Amino acid sequence: MIKAEWFYWLVGAVFIVMGVQTLMDRTNAKRYTSGSFWTLLGVTFFYSSWVVDKSLPSEPLGIAVLVLICLGGFNLVGKGTPKTTDEKQRTELARRFGNKLFIPALTIPVVAVICAVVIPKFHFGGHVIFEKGNETILGLGVGAIVALLVGMWVLREPRVSVPIHAGRGLLESMGWALLLPQLLAVLGAIFQAAGVGTQVGKITEKILPDGQLLAAVALYCVGMFVFTVIMGNAFAAFPVMTAAVGWPVLVQNLHGNAAAVMSVGMLAGFCGTLCTPMAANFNLVPAALLELKDQYGPIKVQAPTALVLLACNIFIIYFFAF
Repeated sequence: MIKAEWFYWLVGAVFIVMGVQTLMDRTNAKRYTSGSFWTLLGVTFFYSSWVVDKSLPSEPLGIAVLVLICLGGFNLVGKGTPKTTDEKQRTELARRFGNKLFIPALTIPVVAVICAVVIPKFHFGGHVIFEKGNETILGLGVGAIVALLVGMWVLREPRVSVPIHAGRGLLESMGWALLLPQLLAVLGAIFQAAGVGTQVGKITEKILPDGQLLAAVALYCVGMFVFTVIMGNAFAAFPVMTAAVGWPVLVQNLHGNAAAVMSVGMLAGFCGTLCTPMAANFNLVPAALLELKDQYGPIKVQAPTALVLLACNIFIIYFFAF
């Protein structure tokens, strides 16, 4: 049986290899701290397995996360010059291979769907092939490996070191911001455990007029938008605003359809995702990968659309969820 943990170890191993490459890259002025950042990140993928099965203490893992935050926060993660193609060569390759370059990218979702839907129906030696409950994440991992092989075949590239060097270039372009989504994802649970949702609910009860449906819906959607802008992740804002307004006011007091209120409320949160630099994987990382002069350019372009969608979500809940 193939376990999801094995793919996490593979990801950790890739980070360690790229961290060692960074340590040896003399073109990177911050190669020691940068290499330490990526290597330490890779080690956490292995160590966390032992923390989960309680065979080792969790404190070193927490210290490692704090070290990663310090290295990123003090701008000690830099970018070198990996041994890969330059812009002129990439333009020539794009002209030569054309739409064939999309084949590896399309391979990932196709393989992932096959693994998630078809593979669970088969057994090998009386056992399931993929670890039960993790078929989708395993399918994504298998899809990435197959896409790597397909990409090397399409480009007629026999050396595996070439995609590793190119991957390190992308990794260094994204920098420490790569970790931001994972760190923000836990904020919602932390805020809820700290009682932020309860306090916001008390404030809402004082300022919200009784029976004012439109005002309550607007407060919920705008709250999701604002909290997402602050926290950078709609999933982090969702438990706070749902505990404060969504469930007690819109569902329990005003008898709204819970599924409609929650699902469209999440869409209102995603409007905030379009407008926040904290959502690094949507806004800052693409700007870094495309080497845009204005790193906030995507946010400036997306903001008008986000505000229009926010207004649409408010009216969708008001007219169709009650």
